[in-house]
Amino acid sequence: MQIRIGYGVDVHRLAEGYDLFIGGKRIESDFGAVGHSDADVLLHAICDALLGAANLRDIGYHFSDKDPKYKGIDSKILLTEVMKLVNEKGYQVVNVDSTVILERPKLNPHIPEMCQIIAEILNVDIDAVSIKATTHELVDSFGEGRAIKAYSSCLLQK
Repeated sequence: MQIRIGYGVDVHRLAEGYDLFIGGKRIESDFGAVGHSDADVLLHAICDALLGAANLRDIGYHFSDKDPKYKGIDSKILLTEVMKLVNEKGYQVVNVDSTVILERPKLNPHIPEMCQIIAEILNVDIDAVSIKATTHELVDSFGEGRAIKAYSSCLLQK
């Protein structure tokens, strides 16, 4: 059996007039993440972790922000496509562990649904998906509510 570890990170600026998508779920908020796609930092970090573990480069390589076909795309579609690439190389997901940094709104009420959405796409049990939420305690652009960041690690096996 071959085991591979991957790590991903994503950051987006926050602004009024945008929807906030995190973990495949739309979160009620007065602001949202700015990006070429739906700017779901959590799913993007997971994509990069999976791609890295399978040595398949990164999300920008596969889904360029210069390509108009990805404008506004639902990041669940991107994660589904990443899983196809990972599976084509013979890998299966063992688990994914992620952290989202966001001052507000509070994410804890949404985490169970996010875990379910991600588990379904990754074809794993919900216990294989861990999501934590934290803040930067009013420090820097994240703490001031001007940006959102997600970190993710994954374990793949073949």
